[in-house]
Amino acid sequence: MKQQATIDYPVDKVQSSSIPQTDMANIRYMFQEMNQQYLEHQPAAYYTTVKRMMDISLSLLFIVGVMSWLTPILYLLIRLTSKGPAFFVQKRTGYMGVEFNCYKFRTMFINDEADFKQVGINDKRITKIGKFLRVTHLDETPQFLNVLMGDMSIVGPRPHMLYHTKYYSQVIPYYNLRLEVQPGMTGMAQIKDYIGEISVERELRKRIQWDIYYMKNRSISLDISILFNTFGCVFVKAYEMISRKKNK
Repeated sequence: MKQQATIDYPVDKVQSSSIPQTDMANIRYMFQEMNQQYLEHQPAAYYTTVKRMMDISLSLLFIVGVMSWLTPILYLLIRLTSKGPAFFVQKRTGYMGVEFNCYKFRTMFINDEADFKQVGINDKRITKIGKFLRVTHLDETPQFLNVLMGDMSIVGPRPHMLYHTKYYSQVIPYYNLRLEVQPGMTGMAQIKDYIGEISVERELRKRIQWDIYYMKNRSISLDISILFNTFGCVFVKAYEMISRKKNK
């Protein structure tokens, strides 16, 4: 069942008379300025309607045209190479903090750490077919079902695990601003190469910075630009992976 989460924001205000000098204070000051700019921004009146129409049409096109034949193939490959179900369902944080079931193809061996431990580059939990699925992002294609159901959009801030949402909302200023838009399959942070494991807190701050940038500049043209950039990034990474295997 979906649960409504409480979204709390820091209440401290920027002092116009002086700008903080420490690194942490400067970062907080930056987020406060971005927060103010975001609150002043309103997307075009038609944006929400057109974006939802795009989400429905593109997700239906992909589900019928690609997933209808790709899913059985990946289902067999996953089941034949490791024990467990072909699909992985995980609770994620959605719009306004509401929890939802996020669908993926399973890329790891069954383990007890999946809901709180991030996946590393050379993570031993990843299966052989799982590595390919993650590089090509084919593991995330079932999320088109989430888009069709309205839990996600194709473009927007990536939804985080519940554990990470709870933790980072306490340590990252204005982290919860990202919950004020529909989470997406891809977004600004992803095309800026902020993907995968978060090894240091600074990386997450950069991701949140790009999420807020997206929220401030939301438009249909920006969404289309992010989509094309995502396809380009996926193609390049898949090509590099295939080239490395050929050269071995």
